[in-house]
Amino acid sequence: MRAILTLCFILGLLGNTIAQVDRSKAPLPGPEHAIKIGEYQSFTLKNGLQVFVVENHKLPRLQFSIQLKHDPIFEGDKAGYVSMAGDIIGTGTTHRTKAKLDEEVDFIGASLNTSAYSLYASSLSKHTEKLLELMTDVLYNPSFEQSELDKLKTQTISGIAAGKDDPSTIASNVQGFLLYGKDHPYGEVATEKTVASISIEDCRNYYQTYFKPNNAYLVMVGDITLKEAKKIANKNFSKWVGGEVKNKTYPVPHAPEKTFVALVDRPASVQSIINIAYPINLKVGSEDVIKARVMNQILGGSFSARLNQNLREKHAYTYGSNSQLSSDDLVGKFNASASVRNEVTDSAVYEIMHELNRIVKDPVSAEELMAAKASIAGSFGRSLERPQTIAGFAVNTAKYNLPKDYYSTYLKRLDAVSIEQVQTAAKKYITPDHAYIEVVGKGAEIAKSLEQFGDVKYYDIHGEEYKPEPAKALPDGLTAQKVIDQYIQGIGGAKRAKEIKTLKMVYKAQAMGTELTMTMIKSAPNKGVVDISANGMILQKVVSTGKEASIASMGQSVPMDAETKEKTLFESAIFPELSLEGVATNLISVEKVDGKDAYAVEYAFKSGAKSTYYYDVETGLKVKQTESMETPQGTIVSSTTYTDYKEVDGIRFPQKVSQQQGPMSFNFELIDLQVNPQVKDSLFSVK
Repeated sequence: MRAILTLCFILGLLGNTIAQVDRSKAPLPGPEHAIKIGEYQSFTLKNGLQVFVVENHKLPRLQFSIQLKHDPIFEGDKAGYVSMAGDIIGTGTTHRTKAKLDEEVDFIGASLNTSAYSLYASSLSKHTEKLLELMTDVLYNPSFEQSELDKLKTQTISGIAAGKDDPSTIASNVQGFLLYGKDHPYGEVATEKTVASISIEDCRNYYQTYFKPNNAYLVMVGDITLKEAKKIANKNFSKWVGGEVKNKTYPVPHAPEKTFVALVDRPASVQSIINIAYPINLKVGSEDVIKARVMNQILGGSFSARLNQNLREKHAYTYGSNSQLSSDDLVGKFNASASVRNEVTDSAVYEIMHELNRIVKDPVSAEELMAAKASIAGSFGRSLERPQTIAGFAVNTAKYNLPKDYYSTYLKRLDAVSIEQVQTAAKKYITPDHAYIEVVGKGAEIAKSLEQFGDVKYYDIHGEEYKPEPAKALPDGLTAQKVIDQYIQGIGGAKRAKEIKTLKMVYKAQAMGTELTMTMIKSAPNKGVVDISANGMILQKVVSTGKEASIASMGQSVPMDAETKEKTLFESAIFPELSLEGVATNLISVEKVDGKDAYAVEYAFKSGAKSTYYYDVETGLKVKQTESMETPQGTIVSSTTYTDYKEVDGIRFPQKVSQQQGPMSFNFELIDLQVNPQVKDSLFSVK
């Protein structure tokens, strides 16, 4: 049953309301408004804790945050332990279990969160005393329970496994390896192995080393006065004991000597993720930051920027293209990106490179400069509506040793940026001749055309360069039908498979901390029902009568097009490979699935829909299924993998089914299987 088609409804429906405006003309900048930046006050405790106070008495609420100062840490063979330490600090204290802590936080309607670099708490100001009691208990007395660490490790490893098949995660990981190297904090990536090696002592040592008052800022925002803040700080945080905290130094990453293409080959991809990136030396608060911000705003910092207007509006290559230019005291980064169809991958790279070269060679127009300044100023002004922004300014001023008037003069310095300064910034920070052109996509279709941009080097998902093996030829005489026959024989043979008239399978999975139950019931020839539930509530339901089909999400009917209907009816068969009438099959290639060779067979339906099934060369078993789906966000490739086959009543069934749809991943494990159970025909009813 084709449950994967509607998995995205599990996490909610996306609605968009589009205003009717004249899109043929760019809007004119609004009139300038005087912007007054709010005040903050500060003081320092004897233990070195710097305290910042932002008064805002509009609402009776108060927020406290502790923010650590130290630089990122290289974690090595324990990669992942810093983040895990930050999470586990909030999972209970020596005085309160996690359940008790959560109960007391909920009772006063508060929020309390921890991370590797911060501790945050907020509530109504009338609950301040209780909130601080809970916050300081977490700060001073984390319990570091092994059982909580085990849960975090299981969740993290599950996420890592899902990320191996998510092109966006792959692109992010490999880009880190390329730009910074694996020996830099920004370049390392947690793996199943590094996470498995993390101990409770690793987490405790991180807490004991870095959670020091002289390595932290305490920020209070909301319904409070300076006098009250000093009283609170002294009462609750003066006993916090300081200690030496050292920052390590790391080699400064550099852009490549010559631009080349870093290709991550994903044979199942129908689109390519393109990132043209390199490290830059742009310190926080330096004189170039605002000039570079304006330049990038014109290049790729907004919907109306050059990259998006070129790749989306002019050529229709993508749903969106943009660029980011980030400042950082260790190392900054430039990145221009887009996700495009396989067939226009080289054209999209050409246009991105064209825009990078154009902004370096040719001055921007006065209209572009004015629009960019107006957009940045508007964003800056809107951010001032939140008192937390003022607190952020205070912390940044202290952390990066910025001039006291850095933010109060921001708009003045923004307004002073000239066309010449924009071009100077472009020449300094836009270097298309010294860039990594990272592409995650189907190498067989795109590699040759990418050679025009430089050497094409292949990288695996772990960032290791390798020489690709020549594509394996299909054996002479092998057909799609023969591969399918081998699969049927591999699971137990056609005779036994046809003896199964009804089937019930129940799978369990975890998603966002919630247990999902997927129940699949089938009745020959192709009646079926699949429902996915959580906490006793049916989140989605797919039904096939054999002739009609329906999908419902949260009890509401979901429109079903002809392609989805035909696939749903086909996959409602107990063994779809035995019901190929009206379906054309084509053996297309030999590809790797989890490191093993598999035959890729394309299934083409009368409606025009297509799916690709992969069958293990050695065992004949079905190991994967992929298909592409068009969404408002672009083409999404959905994949389902089948592993751990075991025999039940003479037929081998996969015990584990993993489904990946865009950024979402669900790993289902079989907990109950019944062959030829009693099944009521009323189950298969389409309303």
